[in-house]
Amino acid sequence: MPKHYLGMAEKVLLGLKLPSDPRWANIASQKIEDILIDHAWCEQKAASNAISLMVNFPEYSEMVDEMILICMEEMSHFKLVVDHLKKRGLALKKNEKDPYVNDLRNYIKKGSDRKGQLVEALLLGAMIEARSCERFKLLSEQLEDPELKVFYNDLMVSEAGHYATFLKFARDVGDKEKVDKQWADFLEFEASLMKKYGTSQTIHG
Repeated sequence: MPKHYLGMAEKVLLGLKLPSDPRWANIASQKIEDILIDHAWCEQKAASNAISLMVNFPEYSEMVDEMILICMEEMSHFKLVVDHLKKRGLALKKNEKDPYVNDLRNYIKKGSDRKGQLVEALLLGAMIEARSCERFKLLSEQLEDPELKVFYNDLMVSEAGHYATFLKFARDVGDKEKVDKQWADFLEFEASLMKKYGTSQTIHG
């Protein structure tokens, strides 16, 4: 991952309108096994989302190329998280729904035309990556395990790169001024949404 994405990570964090509840980092550090299991599935879902964009919008060849790279990277992250689980004598459990992502999806779906649907899907991806970036930063700072601290710092930088990619293509596909307004409104909604999250041992909970 290019070094300039470290600066991008800070930009992402500054772009979010409301930080996570401070209690979350403490809860996460006490329930790291649950965090790792949920995190593994988050990576798998992110890879599936990249595949979905390729399948549903194949005519955007440049975007398809980038989604291939993101899919591969997300699956490599999935393996890394699973490896961390194995080191602790743990295994994956059944995949659970992500209420935070469902809330975002319910907001962003407006039933627009095909191009608008792609913009919405890209903005949704950008928002999930932005909040994940913030959560990984907290883990990199709060966890006592030195290996996991480095792991989550690296993933924070990676998520910032994915965020930038999704937002870039949303602006390329749609009218930049309108997309920026849509993104600003989405950030405000996400901030209001975060008031009810931050007390469970999941990446977005």
